[in-house]
Amino acid sequence: GVKESHQMTIFRIIAAILHLGNLKIQGERDGEVCSVSSEDEHLSSFCSLLGVEHSQMQHWLCHRK
Repeated sequence: GVKESHQMTIFRIIAAILHLGNLKIQGERDGEVCSVSSEDEHLSSFCSLLGVEHSQMQHWLCHRK
């Protein structure tokens, strides 16, 4: 009973979440700092599926504010 356009949106969100789960986050300084490689294919897929800016997502995944 879900419209096809809504199904595609739901599938896109689920696919983005699955890619986010495969993202490699490197911890540094005993876990005080972390970083995400700008060339991570899962980050690129996540950003393209949700239409968010790659550099901003890379930054905010590692910062609390």
